[in-house]
Order: sequence, then structure tokens, then C-alpha cells
Amino acid sequence: MPVDILMPALSPTMEKGNLVQWLKAVGDPVRAGDVLVEIETDKATMEVEAAVDGVLISITVPAGSIDVPINQTIGALAAEGETAAPAPAAAVAAPAESSLPTVLPEAPPATSAPNGQDDGRVFASPIARRLMAEAGIEAADVTGTGPHGRIVERDARQAIEARAANAKTEASGKPAVADIPAAPSDAIPAQAPAEADARLKTLFDPGSFEEVAHDSMRLTIARRLSEAKRTVPHFYLTADCEIDALMALRQQFNDAAPTHRDGARGYKLSVNDFVIRALALVLHRVPDANVSFTEGALLRHRHADIGVAVAIPGGLMTPIVRKAETKTLAVISNEIKELAARARTRSLRPDEYQGGTASVSNLGMYGVRDFAAIINPPQASILAVGAGEERVVARNGKPEVRTLMTVTLSVDHRAIDGVTGAELLSAFKALIEQPMTMLV
Repeated sequence: MPVDILMPALSPTMEKGNLVQWLKAVGDPVRAGDVLVEIETDKATMEVEAAVDGVLISITVPAGSIDVPINQTIGALAAEGETAAPAPAAAVAAPAESSLPTVLPEAPPATSAPNGQDDGRVFASPIARRLMAEAGIEAADVTGTGPHGRIVERDARQAIEARAANAKTEASGKPAVADIPAAPSDAIPAQAPAEADARLKTLFDPGSFEEVAHDSMRLTIARRLSEAKRTVPHFYLTADCEIDALMALRQQFNDAAPTHRDGARGYKLSVNDFVIRALALVLHRVPDANVSFTEGALLRHRHADIGVAVAIPGGLMTPIVRKAETKTLAVISNEIKELAARARTRSLRPDEYQGGTASVSNLGMYGVRDFAAIINPPQASILAVGAGEERVVARNGKPEVRTLMTVTLSVDHRAIDGVTGAELLSAFKALIEQPMTMLV
């Protein structure tokens, strides 16, 4: 009996995925463990393996399809010698903006009308249909410039902009501020996003900007951070840490690093490696701060799993150093380098970037003195690290020059009280300023 291949849920929060490519063709023999298909989530591209032996007898969702719901049938396997009529391809939901191409059936040949109509049908890409629906524009009123007259995203956006420009011309006697959409209220319905975008763009001269479409990662970042800032009550604690002793110890360690036969050094520690180890140790020592908030209870974690913010093309990822309090500085340093390299190629597994108990975000290498970061749920805190810089401080009534690093701890007030957060930051400052204590 044929076995359906379903769109897998590759993370607890995944609802849809993009089908990048099939690595097997219909009729190919398949062994359990063979890679069948590549799926792109908002964070990574994952390989999906066959669970049983058989033959790939159908592909119902083609390569390049986007926003395929989880548990939707994408293909089928049958035992060798067994045949079955392939199931009809399921409709793929209209996509959000994505960097992947949308696979669509070929439009009718040149007998179609110039605007893509054929016996009343209007051919348009899913993105174009969504934009037109949000703006209240009839597809029949838009001239398509895509293959065989199909309406593509460019046509939809031009139609929206043209309508907004006409509206502005009709209202040219009004002050320019009237072109800014009013804040939505219970009495006044909010504008559709596409229409609001179009009206905003009329405030800028045509050709003075370019549009960079959001990919799935950027949309997910926007949604999750907006939700976190809106629903998590943040408070902030800031401290200046003297790092002269840390810098000297770091130099000693790096000078003493072993050299492998290929000439590579065994490790090269950064200030961030010390920050991560220090935060992990103090979270373990202040267990009331090593928690996650749920509606039913606080989750007090037994280990400190530290997320490290890594900038990648188009967004941000936070690979996690698990049980960081149990690892040496050299192990932490090498693990972060390996995780960051795979984050930049979007090849991390979900378990390598989901969860965690706290995070570190370091912008010191850009000369940023201090900043406050947004908490990444389910974590209850994130430490923002600024640049180390020489400053004049008072010591015994006399000015002295010391290297200071400003750090700001963002805390979820539902899970951590002010005194507990202060205790955590104070313990962190003590470790950073006396780095040898991290080794005992």
C-alpha cells in the first residue's frame, strides 16, 4: 500500500515550509535513510529522509513551491513492483514574500488576451493576487506583463501605486500630512498593508528608492520581535565592567595556544568567549534567574544554554551553546566559531538554534558603547555587550585610565524580579573583573 510523504514539522513553531528541491525523481528506488527532499524553514534548509524502502511513485508538490502547510501530502512511496495512481496535487497556499521562485502551471499559449484572460480567467501569480486583493483592485483591470500576459508582482504593485498617485492628484489641495494613513481605531478600519505601503511610498519621489522584498527570515524576525516587545515586560540593568585583567589573561591564553600539525592554532579566544562563560556560570549560580515563563509555572533550568547572536545575510540567528557552564573557554570558542559558520550558510539543525535560557548580543566590534537588546522567548534575559574602551575613572581620589565595557541586561519581569536581575548582573561583573575565578 502506498505511503504518503507529508510536509514535516521541522520545528515546534513551524506552520509552513518551502519545498526547495526533490532529490529523487518519480520511479527512483528509495532506501530508508535516503534524502528525498530539501525543505526551507524561516531559519534553515533541512534534508528530509525516507522512513521506509520503496519507489517514489508520485510528486504532488513540485520543487520551488512555497508556504506548503505542514502535514500536507507532497508525494508518495510504494513498495517495489507496487503501483498507484498519484494523488492530485494539493493547492499550495499563497506565499508570503520569499526568495524562492513560485512554481506555477504554464499559462495558456498566445491565444490568451493581452491581460492574461482566456474565457473569463485571469492568470496571475499568487503574490500578485494577494497584493491586488489587499488593495481591492480587480485583476481584470490590470495588464499583465509576465509570460503569456500573466499578472506578476511588478504589475500589481504598479497598479497600486498608480491608484494611490491618482488619489493624491485628486486631493492635491490638501496638505501633505493628509497622505499619511491615520492610526487605526475601533471606528475606522485599518488599511490593507499593500494600500498603506503604496500611500507611504507616495511621500518619496519616484525612483528615489528601491524595494527589497522581504524573505521568510525577515518576516519571521519582524513577527517574533514585535510579539516579544509587545508581550514581554522588559526592564533593563546596566553596569560598567573593568576588563584590563580579562584582556591580559586572554592574551596569555592565546599566546599559549597549541599549534596543530597543519599549523592551525588550537583556539583563539575572544572577549565574547569570556562573556558567554561568565554568563553561563552566574546563571547556574543564581538559579532563580535561569528560568523561562509559562502561564502555568516557571521553568527553572538545570543548565545554562546560551544563545549567541550571529548576523547573517538577510537577518539574524542565535545558535546555542548547550550546557555552557560545563565547558572550557577553548571549547566554547571553537563551538561558537563552528555554529556561526553554519548559521551563515543556514545549515543549522532546529535543535541548534531553538530554546536556550539566555542570550548574548555583542556589538562592541562595531564601536557601539551600549545598547539594549530585545528578549528572545522562551528565554527570560539577554545581555547586550558594548565595546571595551579606555575611560578615566576615579581611584582613591585620583584619576586613572581603565578599560571599561558597558553591558545591559534585558530582563523578563514576569519571570525575574529586579533584585534577582541585579544579583545576576553583579555576579557577572565580579567574574568579568576577576577572570581567573572562571577557571576554578
